[in-house]
Amino acid sequence: MDIFISFEAQPGSLLISPEPVFKYLTGRGARIEGEYLIIADWPVQFLPPSGRLVEEALEEAVQVEVEEIRTRVFTAEHLAAIALQTGRPKDKARLLQFIDSGALSSERFQSILERHALAGSWMKFEQQFLDS
Repeated sequence: MDIFISFEAQPGSLLISPEPVFKYLTGRGARIEGEYLIIADWPVQFLPPSGRLVEEALEEAVQVEVEEIRTRVFTAEHLAAIALQTGRPKDKARLLQFIDSGALSSERFQSILERHALAGSWMKFEQQFLDS
């Protein structure tokens, strides 16, 4: 599981550190394995926003309840746009799953693609995977 989080520098420091988050979670039973924090047997990676698209996804994340815990998650449209931008085979497969499930608002998705200069990538994707 990837968790995007905006880390802030500690007062008096220019460095940004995830140490307080890791310390808190390892103190409650999580363990570190490589780049992951294992939380309840789930490998979790904490990532800073990497670019304007992910920053916007964080800003526009929607609040949901997961097992009685309120959290914020990226919209399907932002996740699909991030998958398109990343462009790895597994991201393309994920994008096809979003399309097949009908989870995307076409208007909202197109708006995100235009704002982040991804319309050309989308056209290539459509030609490669969606044109019959």
